Amino acid sequence: MKRLILTSTLILLIVPLWSSGPGLTDGQIPVAQDTSLILFEAVDSLAQDSLRGQQVWIDSLDSDTLMADSLPADSLAPEVEPLELLTPVPDSISFEGFREIENNAFGLGEKLVFSISYGPVNAGTAVMEISRIVQLNERDCYHVISTAKSNKFFSSFFKVEDRVESFIDVKGIFSWKFEQHLREGHYRADRFANYDQIRHIATTNKGNMEVPPYVQDVLSALYYVRTQDLEVGRPLYVDNHSGRKLYPLEVKVHRRERVKVPAGSFDCFVVEPILKAGGMFKHKGRIWVWLTTDERKMPVLMKSKIIVGSIDAKLKSFKPGQIS
Repeated sequence: MKRLILTSTLILLIVPLWSSGPGLTDGQIPVAQDTSLILFEAVDSLAQDSLRGQQVWIDSLDSDTLMADSLPADSLAPEVEPLELLTPVPDSISFEGFREIENNAFGLGEKLVFSISYGPVNAGTAVMEISRIVQLNERDCYHVISTAKSNKFFSSFFKVEDRVESFIDVKGIFSWKFEQHLREGHYRADRFANYDQIRHIATTNKGNMEVPPYVQDVLSALYYVRTQDLEVGRPLYVDNHSGRKLYPLEVKVHRRERVKVPAGSFDCFVVEPILKAGGMFKHKGRIWVWLTTDERKMPVLMKSKIIVGSIDAKLKSFKPGQIS
């Protein structure tokens, strides 16, 4: 039976907002999973469908899979909480020379709530929140949580309750750790990636691989793009990791445009993430993201064309974070 693969790995603002999830049987409607992921991985999900259902994301974890701490998105803690890396960095290695990126875009406490629509039908809600600051290997990190839940109507035939987490270095805006927990219909999957940014190694439940310096996960990529100066006609490039693959991403800045969404009217840059790869990762779909033109570069609208229709994510409420 033909299956439509939903691949989700939420962002580079460029890394689509869809998690690699289970295939859907004929007649089922794909439900938006992670809002941040819509940005860049929708591109990947379209490519997967054209390749006879091959999935880029790793398979479900075995029973011995390591599960990292997961706290509710509303557990905002004022103090910094220590966490341990899967592969601790030796005491002899220093963090001197690590990049520092000026960040006037987001901070602790930011919360973005999106309404997800499949064509004219409302399918559910997605939330992106910087819930707390923790320490990973003596580095302060934003604990970013993105969740997606189908509404009562969609849940009656295909329930979605997904959660994606990223631990983003506060000073350097790169990923130290990534988690993905998928609950879609009868499908269950829990995946993780740990990034040793000293040795440039990514560790997943399926093994290790070398990665470029300051590699991003699909969620941290979006937050990184938000810190960059955007200019119409000047693309950005980001190294993104998902599963056991590296995805070179190009973010094209097409134009400025004013849009109206439930949260209000905003002047925006219209950007498009492009997957720079060939073969089975060939770019086949298109996705557009509207980022505000102010310093926050907040995503307010995301549109993606898929094989069986279109999916929109519209900002319906937001809470600014504390800018350091």
